[in-house]
Amino acid sequence: MLLKTAFQALILIALTTTGNATASQSQPPSSAAPQAAVTPEPSIELPAELQRVLTDYEKAWAARDAKGLAALFTEDGYVLTNGRPLAKGRAAIEARLTGQGGPLALRALAFAVEGRVGYIIGAFATKPGESDRGKFTLTLRRSEGGRWLIVSDMDNGNGQRQ
Repeated sequence: MLLKTAFQALILIALTTTGNATASQSQPPSSAAPQAAVTPEPSIELPAELQRVLTDYEKAWAARDAKGLAALFTEDGYVLTNGRPLAKGRAAIEARLTGQGGPLALRALAFAVEGRVGYIIGAFATKPGESDRGKFTLTLRRSEGGRWLIVSDMDNGNGQRQ
């Protein structure tokens, strides 16, 4: 069932982002070319039940509350952090996030919902209005009780790789 749900979420992502994929793939990046200033994607407003996911994440992260963060995930959820092995399940997520946290401002760039699955694509900074420090995708599943929970959280920073 998880595979089917994850596949549905990936289909949603593919359907809503295919217009941008061809444009970004038309010119390969050049390591010799200087980096131009990037205009950030505009933020969008989320429906209240999806905004709650971001707000709860911000609050738990700011409080360094690993248990509270893990509770935002499905029992079989994943944290996929750049350069680290995946963490699967609430216990592993809590262990991964223990000791982490601090100021965090999340903003949504895109979202979609189809039935019980959805996603949020967004960016993060340490304070609202600051330049984005990175970006994220949250794959979501609506619980039997109607609450949206995170199936997977994948993020990466905006810094240049060496």
